[in-house]
Amino acid sequence: MRSIWTGAISFGLVNIPVKLYSAVKDSDLDLDMLDSRDHSNIKFKRVNERTGKEVPYSEIAKAYLYKEHYVVLDKEDFENADAKKSKLIEIMNFTNASEIDSIYFEQPFYLEPEKSGAKSYAILRDALKDENKVGITTFVLRNKETLAILKPIGKVIVLNRMRFKEEIRSVEGLNLPAVIKARPKELEMATKLIEQLTEKFDVSGYHNKYSEKLMKIIQAKAKGKKISPKRMKIVHTKNDDLMEMLKASLSKKKKAS
Repeated sequence: MRSIWTGAISFGLVNIPVKLYSAVKDSDLDLDMLDSRDHSNIKFKRVNERTGKEVPYSEIAKAYLYKEHYVVLDKEDFENADAKKSKLIEIMNFTNASEIDSIYFEQPFYLEPEKSGAKSYAILRDALKDENKVGITTFVLRNKETLAILKPIGKVIVLNRMRFKEEIRSVEGLNLPAVIKARPKELEMATKLIEQLTEKFDVSGYHNKYSEKLMKIIQAKAKGKKISPKRMKIVHTKNDDLMEMLKASLSKKKKAS
C-alpha cells in the first residue's frame, strides 16, 4: 500500500510519527462512459471558459468567490491556516465509542508507526483497547480540517474520519410518526421478531450482491446472450394486516430454525 499522508499522533507531550493509508477500496464495478451512438469513449477536459483551451492540472489554482471577486489561494495559504495541525493528529480527549452515533462516521484509514514510534504506538493502541476507549482528534487532510476518532482494531490503530455537527442535516420538515409511548401488541410482536433475528455481527457474511449480479449480466452480454428484464413490485402493507404479518414472520423464523 502507498501512504497518502505522513505526520504524527500527538497527545500530552507524546508524539508518535505515523503514516496514513486508506483502509477501504470500492467494490463497485469501474464503468466507463461511452457515446451511445458509436460507443466511443467519453473524455473530460479542464477548459478555460475564456479561451476554450485545455488547462493542465499544474496550472489550476483554487479560489474563493468573495463579494463578487475571486480570492486566489496558494499552498502556503492553506498551511498558514493552521500550520501545526497540517502535520499533527492531535488527540483532544478520550471517550467511549458507544457514545458516538454512527451518523457521524465517514471514512476509515489505517495508521502505521514509523520505526522510531513503534513502542509508543503499541502502548497507545493497547491502552485504548484495555480501557475500551477511542481518541477524539482533529487533523488536516488535503487542505481540509477533519474530525476523527482513533480506535484500535487488532494490531492497527484505525483513524475514522467523522463529520462535524454542522454537516448533519436537521430532520425538521420530514413527515415522521410520533414516538409510541404505549406498548400495543404489534410493538411486542415486533420486539420478539427482532430478538429472534438478532445474531452476532460478522461482516464476511455480507457482499456487494448488486456488483456480483451486474458482473454476471456483463459476462452474459459479452457472450451474446439476451437478458430478460426483471420487474420488482413494491407491496405496501396495510395497517390492518400488520399483526398478521408479524405473526407470520415469527412463525416462519421458528420453522426455519
